[in-house]
Amino acid sequence: MKKLSLSLLALFCLVGAQAQFTTPDTGVNWNLQDLLNANSSPLIFNGSSYTLTEDLIISENDSFNLSTADSLYVDQDVLIQVYGSFTSNPASGEMVITATDSLTPYEGLRFENDSQISINNTVIKNGGGLRVLTPNFSLTNSYLAYNVSGAATGAVVSVSYGSPIIENNTFLENDLPAVASGANQEVAAIITGNYLEGNGQSNQNRPQINMGPSGIDTLKITQNTIIGDPAMTQVGGIAVANLTGGEIRAIIDNNTISNNRYGITVVGGNSFAYIRNNTIENNNTQGSPNLGGSGISLNSSSNTQQVVATNNEIRGNLWGITVIGEASINLGDNSDNPGGNIFANNGNGGNTYALYNNTSNTITALHNCWIEGQTNTLADAESVIFHQADDNTLGEVLYDPVGCGNLAVNNNELEAITFYPNPASNQFLVENIQQLESLKIFDLSGKQVQFQKLDKGNNRINISLHSGVYFVQFNNGKQTITEKLIVK
Repeated sequence: MKKLSLSLLALFCLVGAQAQFTTPDTGVNWNLQDLLNANSSPLIFNGSSYTLTEDLIISENDSFNLSTADSLYVDQDVLIQVYGSFTSNPASGEMVITATDSLTPYEGLRFENDSQISINNTVIKNGGGLRVLTPNFSLTNSYLAYNVSGAATGAVVSVSYGSPIIENNTFLENDLPAVASGANQEVAAIITGNYLEGNGQSNQNRPQINMGPSGIDTLKITQNTIIGDPAMTQVGGIAVANLTGGEIRAIIDNNTISNNRYGITVVGGNSFAYIRNNTIENNNTQGSPNLGGSGISLNSSSNTQQVVATNNEIRGNLWGITVIGEASINLGDNSDNPGGNIFANNGNGGNTYALYNNTSNTITALHNCWIEGQTNTLADAESVIFHQADDNTLGEVLYDPVGCGNLAVNNNELEAITFYPNPASNQFLVENIQQLESLKIFDLSGKQVQFQKLDKGNNRINISLHSGVYFVQFNNGKQTITEKLIVK
């Protein structure tokens, strides 16, 4: 009986074990065809696409190079693990890495310490994300959608240390945040020019970008568009937090953040951040002012947090800016910070709150437009600022002088353009009833990728573009209007 039990146990262990293939660790530089030709290859080729059926381990001295526009399907729970070098950069077109069956995701990709990783023009879908344990990492011009928890449990791209580069990518409707680092890790990532929409489909209390300490280098979150899914009421826009005694140095500039639970939050002491030139609108999806809804929220238990905010446009949130505990913000002074922040329609419970100073600290907030679209007086500013004048236990906000000048954004007289389908694959139709003359299509980096003259009536626009988000600029000879286009 004992022998039988041991035999059964051994059998169950064998059944439960995941088969794997490891490259020879002899300095080989393989592509998909090389891997297909290897003895006991884990690949299957059907004449048009490859399928990976076992875990793949790229050894420390080996390289794996995806340089052509192929499709790699990955079976359920299969992991790609890299100790050496991994490059995905097709010379033309795009590389696609996706699940064999979208209902049974693969485990994902895991990049070990000191591996060399470069991913460009690549579609990564229906897997368990990218666990990045190396600082030698760049992800550019790629499309990441519908990924779930797997190799990475903190985000689609979970980074660990150093200064990884994440630039000009599209993150769409993934279960987890788009990018994150751990609370006890120091990561000075460069996150720039990305389009994020509807990430956090598991509806956990995590923002679409969720970063911990940066260390002595600078975390840069710039020129991103971060759009929430209003049904995901727990998901915020950007969070940078120092919860374990580290240090934050951050630049959060030129982002558009809308329809999230909150816009930007900085938490913890020993922190310095610039927050400049951001458009932060309608981050109110949870609808509970006691739990969130700030355009910008700052919170620290010590007086070692400093934030400088300049030229931000903050509209339609439950709170404009909230400052909590011992946090501190400079919203404009007479020396280095010109102010220029614009506030409109931030409020809850029938009250408008452009700035809520829930600390005992004095806040300098000169040269700001406290009520957009009108000439501001000091009384106007006072009416939307909550501070010492409202509760004598709180610090004072210094807001004189005020002024909107030409800070308000001009409305475009062009009506919204009708074009469909969107998302599109190979073409879309424009209904030209506004006497439009032309359109231009731009990628996330701002590069023009297509120009088309338009006729009156219906125009069929043929496209041959990588998957991702683009911006279509319509022109009537006098004005332009820009709309978002998603290419599948």
